[in-house]
Amino acid sequence: MMNTSPSVGVLGLGIIGSIWARHYHAAGILAGAWNRTAQPDFPQWQDTATIVAKNADIIQIAVADPAAVQSVLDAIAPALDSTKTVVQSSTIDPESSDRFRTAVIATGARYLECPFTGSKPAAEAKQTVFYQGGDDGLIAELEPVLSLVSAHRIRIGDHRQACALKLAMNLNVSAQMQGFSEALTICRRAGIGNEVFQNAIERNSTYSGLLQLKWPQVRDDDYSPFFSIKHMHKDMRLAENMPEVSDLQLLALVRERLATAEANGLGDEDFAALFKLLG
Repeated sequence: MMNTSPSVGVLGLGIIGSIWARHYHAAGILAGAWNRTAQPDFPQWQDTATIVAKNADIIQIAVADPAAVQSVLDAIAPALDSTKTVVQSSTIDPESSDRFRTAVIATGARYLECPFTGSKPAAEAKQTVFYQGGDDGLIAELEPVLSLVSAHRIRIGDHRQACALKLAMNLNVSAQMQGFSEALTICRRAGIGNEVFQNAIERNSTYSGLLQLKWPQVRDDDYSPFFSIKHMHKDMRLAENMPEVSDLQLLALVRERLATAEANGLGDEDFAALFKLLG
């Protein structure tokens, strides 16, 4: 039977984008994949983002920052028309979202702001959570496709609110990581071993999904990136530049600690490596 599902193109094959693209490929709907650094052996690889956009009904963008999103949109603009939908899943700020949405709609295409939460293991298990900001009808139309790579699709409000919520969630997890690092440092400097610490933290009300994921990395001194210091630092810079949040002191502290970690050569390691500034 012919597959009548909309086709998807993925632009950005980093840790998460590459996993989504493979899920779409397994479902038989991947029309193309592209990355700034060439990956010609990747399923449905195309040499340019424009070719992907021409081939796909839905173009999902998963790149590093607003500047990268802008470069992608500039490249694919000639391929956009009323038959195309852009799903913007990079972590960006509300002001950038305004610009990108306006530019895409001007071509006749549709635009959904769709950042996500969930690191590498979650993406592999199709447990990504999307924060969707935009038209209810478009969200409903995209549900069968985005459900192929995610566990939950949460309607947030408009495109600006989806961006703000994503940055807020990343502040929450990076602040938790800093707090956990300092708590563990107190225990280690007091001579408390890993087994005793783990037994205690697993029975504490603060033991969260984040700590369940990050404690083994810290314990085993393995900071292979699920989500890197450099990307979390970028997100906190975006958050700190939002005019509504100039009075948030914890945000400023976390942003400074991430900056210090990146300056110390930890940018490509997981953000759990904040502990290394203390350990």
